[in-house]
Order: sequence, then structure tokens, then C-alpha cells
Amino acid sequence: MSSPASLATGPAVDLYLTTMAKMLTRYGFEGRNVTVKFPGRSYEGYLWNLLRIATRDRDVRIVESGEFDAERRANGRDWPADAETMVGLKRLANVRQCLESVIADGVPGDFIETGAWRGGTCIYARAVLAAHGVTDRTVWVADSFQGLPAPDGRFEADAGDQHHTKIDLAISVEQVQENFARYELLDDQVKFLKGWFSDTLPTAPVEQIAVLRLDGDMYASTVDALEPLYDKVPVGGYIIVDDYGAVKGCAQAIHDFREARGITDEIHEIDWAGVYWRKS
Repeated sequence: MSSPASLATGPAVDLYLTTMAKMLTRYGFEGRNVTVKFPGRSYEGYLWNLLRIATRDRDVRIVESGEFDAERRANGRDWPADAETMVGLKRLANVRQCLESVIADGVPGDFIETGAWRGGTCIYARAVLAAHGVTDRTVWVADSFQGLPAPDGRFEADAGDQHHTKIDLAISVEQVQENFARYELLDDQVKFLKGWFSDTLPTAPVEQIAVLRLDGDMYASTVDALEPLYDKVPVGGYIIVDDYGAVKGCAQAIHDFREARGITDEIHEIDWAGVYWRKS
């Protein structure tokens, strides 16, 4: 353990972090704010993917207007078209809770998210560090920055997985860096790990991880992050799983890993999709 640090308190800190969470999720923004989702393997979805491939260098999206649904946005159940994250307010609040906990308790290590999309959750993690004046922890943004991989046959749980066909999940590292810069949070405390997890994470220059956040959707992407990174989490650190309740393959990977390692730390629910546990 490191020496416990005092957290910044007061209305200014809460106002900043609350406003940041609402901005990153576009919470409260009305109108054309939801990305249209086509049914998997549908004719419409097939035609839309062809169009996206043909216009890959352009920002082409289909969005629909509708009244803002506060509960769905808070729980990360819709897909705001322009937001930097789709995880919702509750999962962002969990990131803040875990980071403030390790800071207050002196648990050493950085924050890393494996699967960053537009970078919103990592931007929020950097905002939490900034709000509390923390200068000795890094936010690691690990992503292929080209979407998810096709199933490689290693794990039966990934058979037929279609995440690799979702072009909207392929966000370039330059776009993510621009998103950080928009909030004036792109600095030397933010590091990017570009590539497939199986290639980048085993040799990633990350010494200790106080908060490990997994958002890889698939069984393989979850295991490829857990295997090289879990042992870098010290006692008192947190493991957050974004897709536990949303993707069966992800949940199965977590169960298999915990069983193989004899991990019995209690899993806590964040919302319908996310869970976390604290390493003992």
C-alpha cells in the first residue's frame, strides 16, 4: 500500500465530475440523439454495413429523434449518437467510486480500460484524477482502434459472435485523442496501447493497476486482458467488467477465470450490465 491521500472535497469537485459525466453520456440532450440499431444479420443491417464500408473515411450514421429517456441513459441502455461513451451514468459513477477508493486507501497503480470505443470512460477516469490533483497515476487506453476481432476459434463461447461486423465500434486512436483534447485532458498522464489485446497487453509497460476495467465484449477479448493484467492488480484494487450482464461470452470468461484462479471475492452489481469486485 502507498500512503493514503486526501481527496479533494467540496461542491466544485462534485459539480465538475457530475457535469463531465453528463457531457460524456450526453445525458439530458434531446432530439436526434440515438443511433439506430438494425437487427443482427438482417437485410437492412447488411445493406447498412455495405454503405459504411463504401464510405469508411466519412462519418456516416443513422440516428433517430425521440424523447430523452433519463432511466435508459443512466443505465447505459441506449446508444447516444454523439456521446464519447455509451456506458451510462451508473457505470461512470462506479469508475469514480473505485478511483476515489484506491486514492483514499493508498492502493498503488494506474487505471486501464481494455476496450475504449470513443474513449469516454477513460476521459472520465482522467477527469477524476485531475479533480483530486493526482499526478502520479496514468490512464491507459487499450484498444485495437479498429473494432473487435472476428472469432478465432479458440473459444466455443465466441462462435458466431458478430461484434467484428459492427463498424460503428471502430474508432481511430486519433479520434479518441481528439475527444480527450476536447475536454483539455490529453496530457502525459494518458497513454495509448494500440493493437489486439493478445499482442499488446502481455508486454504492456504497465507496472501496477489500481483499477482494471474490462470492456472487450467477447470471451477471447476478456481473457486476453485478464491473463496478463490481473496479477498487476494489488490487494485493494478493483476489477470492473462492463459487459458481464450483456454478453454471455464475457460472463463465461469471468466465471472460468475466477474458478481457475480460485477467486472468491464477491461480485457486486453496478447496473444491468456492469459488475465489479475488489481484490483481497
